[in-house]
Amino acid sequence: MNYRHIYHAGNFADVWKHAVLVALFDALKQKAKPFCYLDTHAGIGRYDLQAEEARKTAEADKGIASLWQATDLPELLQQYRQLIADDNVGDSLRYYPGSPWLANLLRREDDSLICNELHPVDVETLRDLFHRQRKVSIRNEDAYQSLTACLPPKEKRGLVLIDPPFEKVDEFRQLLDGLKNAYQRWPTGIYTLWYPIKSRVEVQQFYRRLELSGIRRILRAELNMKRPTDGEFTGSGLVMINPPWQIEQRIQPAGDWLARHLGGAEANCTIDWLVPE
Repeated sequence: MNYRHIYHAGNFADVWKHAVLVALFDALKQKAKPFCYLDTHAGIGRYDLQAEEARKTAEADKGIASLWQATDLPELLQQYRQLIADDNVGDSLRYYPGSPWLANLLRREDDSLICNELHPVDVETLRDLFHRQRKVSIRNEDAYQSLTACLPPKEKRGLVLIDPPFEKVDEFRQLLDGLKNAYQRWPTGIYTLWYPIKSRVEVQQFYRRLELSGIRRILRAELNMKRPTDGEFTGSGLVMINPPWQIEQRIQPAGDWLARHLGGAEANCTIDWLVPE
């Protein structure tokens, strides 16, 4: 309950995660039928980068702010930056849309959002943000309980983002258990799981458990800022279950650009199939 994303909003991990989210929404919108987006760890939805908490860490300076004036962005990052620019005033960068608000900017009129947040203060901020938005449900419960309560959605198609704060020592285990339970309820959904790369051993154990889970079509997308060092946050990982066709071709140029411009000499973006068909 101590984690507050305002300290980290707009950092390199957010940029990677949210650029991929844009690509996933674009793929879902290729079909006319409405879809549902479930965000299990929604936070407050939208962040003031000039707030005291955000300026205390200034992580956005090496994240979204580094893209703001860039002239050589690949197409996906251009689209992502434009969404954020449209949510601000003039040429300034003050507000950063978290995944729930970014999803709201991306969705069509008939697409629905389910945003879950456990923190008692943050969920009220989230409700205030969405109070005039239609086809939005705000929930206040454990993230993994929301997977059971909300799946499968009535639309029968859509995307789930599971984005834990990783404060608990067993978060990788909970993440995998939650995924397996959700997958049993809705095996045709698209699932995206975010995780920090701090301990390469721990991440490799997570991959091995995914490989043994029986779930197929698992795409891995890692953005590493430098060579992993145990205990230090050096990379941002995503695994996607049932990803849209050719999504890797869409997101690879964005990941390569971020590695070159935000990372060190050893930075890289690796996208591959952890578990194929």
